[in-house]
Amino acid sequence: MFDNLSVKLDRAFKNVKGQGRITELNVAATVKDIRRALIDADVNYKVAKDVTDSIRLKAMGQDVLISVSPGQLLTKIVADELTVLMGKESVPINLGGNPNIILISGLQGSGKTTFSGKLAQYINKKGHSVLLVACDVYRPAAIDQLKVLGDQIDVEVFSERENKNVISIANNAIKYSKAHGKKSVIIDTAGRLAVDEQMMAEISGLKKELKPAETLFVVDAMTGQDAVHTAQAFNNRLDFDGVVLTKLDGDTRGGAALSVRRQVEKPIKFISTGENMDAMDLFYPDRMAKRILGMGDVLTLVERAQQNFDEKETQRINKKIKKNQFGFDDFLIQMEHIKKMGSFKDIVGMIPGIGKAIKDVDIDNNSLKPVEAIIKSMTPKERSNPELLNGSRKIRIAKGSGTTVTEVNQLLKQFNQMRKMMKNMNKLGGAKLLSNFMK
Repeated sequence: MFDNLSVKLDRAFKNVKGQGRITELNVAATVKDIRRALIDADVNYKVAKDVTDSIRLKAMGQDVLISVSPGQLLTKIVADELTVLMGKESVPINLGGNPNIILISGLQGSGKTTFSGKLAQYINKKGHSVLLVACDVYRPAAIDQLKVLGDQIDVEVFSERENKNVISIANNAIKYSKAHGKKSVIIDTAGRLAVDEQMMAEISGLKKELKPAETLFVVDAMTGQDAVHTAQAFNNRLDFDGVVLTKLDGDTRGGAALSVRRQVEKPIKFISTGENMDAMDLFYPDRMAKRILGMGDVLTLVERAQQNFDEKETQRINKKIKKNQFGFDDFLIQMEHIKKMGSFKDIVGMIPGIGKAIKDVDIDNNSLKPVEAIIKSMTPKERSNPELLNGSRKIRIAKGSGTTVTEVNQLLKQFNQMRKMMKNMNKLGGAKLLSNFMK
């Protein structure tokens, strides 16, 4: 996420790292590099200039404390300015109305349908029964795609395959939602170009008819500067309530996404970082600024963990740790929970100081497949009692998993180290602490 921008900003700070004080000369050089980094990342030129002018003025007006280096001070100033650029604070989604109606809009291929599914799951977890409505009557597979997503997240999908009138479909869906006690209705619409008058008139009419509590504009972070122009055009017609940034897990410059908030003056409400239904987060400008600067995002990491680890499971694991009975079956369950949290690189990048260290390391969710293969090649008895694994058993497991005995030994060594660490943590009361932390 914003990897290129992060790397270039890190290089820019080298002008003041190791310097004893802030001078006009080193600030000017740093600000120039920051501006170049922002523009290279596709941030709008005027926006980049405004941001860097503000950074320069603030940096020159600061007295450097003995305990703070010029590099640290400038990083703090840049983090604050990026936070302001992206909207200062998080703006929650409006779930008012009976039913609560949410209209999803955007270009073709921006990820509207996938996001609709993610949003439905998010609202469902809040205790609102949700109805997804298929109002894309142009793309042949759109209804089927939404139904597949609905099945994945256990949310009902309303569709009328023969009906091509989106206003009629939406009104019928709302009647259905009232009759069946659905509190939220998410309307997934067809992708459209801002210059297509007929299509823009259709979604404008849909909004006028439904009067949704929330109209969201979904934008692909990889679109570049066109994202800003498109957002402006849609906002002029729809006056939408918020922006959703998708595909932030891609290898993209992504800077245009940072410009959207400033250019259309509408908040970014959600970010999407992959195809997984759980790979969606509320947008927090301050957290995103820290991630861009390689400072981590512990709060989002904790929130994702809380969503995917239930209290009963945490207590069960704690009991096993206390009795030194934590086995490979438990390890597999934990791995599945972690995979649900999103891409590994994204998760690890949230840990302060780690993001920069792994920028060139290729980490994906397939990296655990050999580990899974080894564990699944064990018998149930071996998974519960790793101490049983002698030489002949290891050879059998290696052959069964398509790995080597060395890899099996390595996994066992790491697992034993982890068990020992867990045991020591438990002695110190760490397990109880962790349990309370996850509540």
